[in-house]
Amino acid sequence: MSLRAPVAAGRLKKPTWKDPRLLVGILLVLASVASVVALVDGADTTIEMYAAKDTIVIGQSIQAGSLERVRVNLGDVRGAYWATAEELPAGQVAVRLVPRGELLAKASVGSVDALDRKPAALSVEEALPKEAVVGSRVDVWISMPDARNGYVPPTLLLPGAEISDLTPGSTALGGTRMTTLHVLVTDRQMPLLLGALANKAKVAVVWNPAGGQQ
Repeated sequence: MSLRAPVAAGRLKKPTWKDPRLLVGILLVLASVASVVALVDGADTTIEMYAAKDTIVIGQSIQAGSLERVRVNLGDVRGAYWATAEELPAGQVAVRLVPRGELLAKASVGSVDALDRKPAALSVEEALPKEAVVGSRVDVWISMPDARNGYVPPTLLLPGAEISDLTPGSTALGGTRMTTLHVLVTDRQMPLLLGALANKAKVAVVWNPAGGQQ
């Protein structure tokens, strides 16, 4: 019985760039990465929009400094708001109150001529109700001076007036604490209010929980 010489075991060869198996593996990895990137890009439907950095009151000029950039997903309604990719309108003002952090709606911006109400300043001696804040509505009552250095019974002058600005009270001479607030008044009601203030009427403000329109 003859003995045969053992067959030498084949050595493993290092893969080369010409190896089709290596090329197929690289293509599979690249395809996987591309699909993940496409999935992430497709899922990110947010867009950068403008929001109020602080509360923007009616009549306030719309400036980039009063706005901040936020990314949100608005879907089909995003056309109703100002995107940062759009140029802000020049010479425009807020025609509606825009609370702090709220997106800037295009319907909230317009020309000064579009304002149907204008802010008028009132000085009130009595403490305001805690609900009287910017954006809330109050009833403005006035008492006209009488011939005996007193006041006639109060009458309701401005029902449901919206507060556009509020300045904390300060102590005046004699220890009276005054609070100054601005309420929005229509052109029709403005002469009545200015006439009452010119005749030293006493002003009182009452919170209107119903938010009734003027």
